[in-house]
Formats: sequence, structure tokens, C-alpha cells
Amino acid sequence: MAVCSVCGKKRVTGNNVSHANNKTKRVFLPNLQRVRVSTAGGVKRVHVCTRCLRSGKIKKAV
Repeated sequence: MAVCSVCGKKRVTGNNVSHANNKTKRVFLPNLQRVRVSTAGGVKRVHVCTRCLRSGKIKKAV
């Protein structure tokens, strides 16, 4: 799975907990989007989480 190139957000593990209190492993995945970003070296495609996109931490390429 990919990682956010801005904040480093990645998948986190936890438990599914049933009504009978049985616990099984599960994974929480971040909402990552693959966007074109303008950097000093030019335009690149990177994985960015939607929190970073919404807060304007990157400049999207036109």
C-alpha cells in the first residue's frame, strides 16, 4: 500500500470487535489519491491523502 508523500500517513492495524467480543485483525486505510504535483524539479505523480489536498499543502499541476 502507498504512503502519503506529504504527511507520511499509511495503513494502521486494529481489531474488528463483534457483539460477542471476538477480536479479529483488520486494517484502516487512508484515503489516498494519485495527483499530479508541481515541484521544483517539474511535474510528478504522487500519492497524497485527502486531508493534505484539502488543506492546500501541495500545489496541483495544471
